[in-house]
Amino acid sequence: MASLSPLTGSLGHRRAAHLLRRTSFNFTKPMVDQLAGQTAAQAMGALLQLNPLQQSQPIFKDLLVQGSPVQTWLLPLPGSPVNVPAEDFILRRWAMVWWCNEALRDTGIGHKMQFFFHQFMQVTANTGRSSSFFDYLQLMRWGALGNFKKLAYKVVTDNSMLLYLNNTQNTKTNPNENFAREFLELFTIGKGPQIGPGDYTNYTEDDIVEAAKVLTGFRTRFNRDVVDNETGIPRGDAVFVQHSTGNKSFSSKFGNTVITGASNAVGMWVELQAFVDMIFSQPETAKNLCRRLYRYFVSRNISTEIETDIIVPLANTLIANNFEVKPVLQQLFQSQHFFDADDSDNVDEIVGGLIKSPLELNYHTMSFFGMPLPDPVANTNAYFQIFERGMLQRAFGTANLPLFFASDVAGYPAYYTEPDFSRQWFNSTTIITRYKMPEMLLSGKLTIGGSTSNQLGTKLDIAPWVKNSGAISNALDSQILVEDLLKYLLPEEVDTDRFNYFHIQVFLDNLPPADWTYEWQNYLNTNDATEVTLALERLIKAVLFSPEYQTF
Repeated sequence: MASLSPLTGSLGHRRAAHLLRRTSFNFTKPMVDQLAGQTAAQAMGALLQLNPLQQSQPIFKDLLVQGSPVQTWLLPLPGSPVNVPAEDFILRRWAMVWWCNEALRDTGIGHKMQFFFHQFMQVTANTGRSSSFFDYLQLMRWGALGNFKKLAYKVVTDNSMLLYLNNTQNTKTNPNENFAREFLELFTIGKGPQIGPGDYTNYTEDDIVEAAKVLTGFRTRFNRDVVDNETGIPRGDAVFVQHSTGNKSFSSKFGNTVITGASNAVGMWVELQAFVDMIFSQPETAKNLCRRLYRYFVSRNISTEIETDIIVPLANTLIANNFEVKPVLQQLFQSQHFFDADDSDNVDEIVGGLIKSPLELNYHTMSFFGMPLPDPVANTNAYFQIFERGMLQRAFGTANLPLFFASDVAGYPAYYTEPDFSRQWFNSTTIITRYKMPEMLLSGKLTIGGSTSNQLGTKLDIAPWVKNSGAISNALDSQILVEDLLKYLLPEEVDTDRFNYFHIQVFLDNLPPADWTYEWQNYLNTNDATEVTLALERLIKAVLFSPEYQTF
């Protein structure tokens, strides 16, 4: 029986590693070790928080101020001598690079949840201006561990969203139903199975027509001169002359609610709040969010048992807490079910049950091995090279994750398309990129989709890492070295045959363990890493190539 009952006792290594893999893009041995000694409830303190950003906003380079190249903020402060250039297509890449850098450095759940809400309420990076895309990212961050109902209300007037789903074209004389449809179907309640012409489980086509009327007259303000009082983030505004002022009558799906038409711009916000209140009064809205959270963090499979024992109670928690997301995450991540501890077979369903997206695959690798990351200001070229050309173009883009450029308003197919879900990350079109990742990181070159002479901007020097990182307890002992690596890199302990494959066939190349001890001691004495690097790189590539490493 699936159970949300709290897991008791210390997490231990296996469960701590599982929790960190699922909740953060940053996976390190010290963090796993720290969590291992804590209960699931105690672990929430370190994970469920928005950590400070390294840089509060993106920077870009090579502008000229009095003839000299400079680096400056994407959104210059008032009185700054630098003006943002008109080439928005250039600047949005810097905004994306900024997010990628911050996500890799984030040791908590903040960016993982920010990306969840981007997938849930997605816009593309080329919608409108780069500054409005930055504002959208800030809104998703604001809502990441906040109030889902408030986020749904505020995303209506996000400048990028208004443009992306055409609501800025939605007027009383020329209604556009695009945003109203997606707001119901994707962002909030979900439509459920169709039960008749224009009639779905949770709403009707007539409800979409009425919803579009509520949303008429909300317009973009790309000058960023209208700011939301609660978030401090620039937004669009209400233009009353374009608003449909009549009453809006909804179907029995919403209790035949009638929303009184506004008589001025202030009344438009009242209408919008009444519309959101109406949708969120339906239990299915909370269930829809909880299903999405479950598939994102736990498993793609929602059986009747999971619906009854996990989704419904989580939805009740969401409603009881006035749609605050954090209590739901706390309940889920402390549950026996999340750790696969609610049945007699604790290795059959959840731990290692999802395929890593390109984000998890690359970022868990880079963070575990402590890949050196350049300072965005002090070494801007290398910073841009890693995240724009290495991650966005190669590691993500060619692996079916065109980050912030999802092909459909529903987001990235691996998160919502049944029945494959995360299996779509690993297929004939993505496998080459996934298997070239170790080579790229070990060589420090853009071996994915580019010339091997092009530098990545960072490099994993494996021998010094084994020597100095503290991840390996005794590098002179080949068995201990392999045990230490597999313990952290793979989601489950391997059997004897599999261990011997990594240890004897791959790492030792079928030579005696004493040969490795000699070579490592020689490296310690001479600092010549030639021989040990060959063996270590064989091992690292084999582990990162393995089917086990593709899962988490």
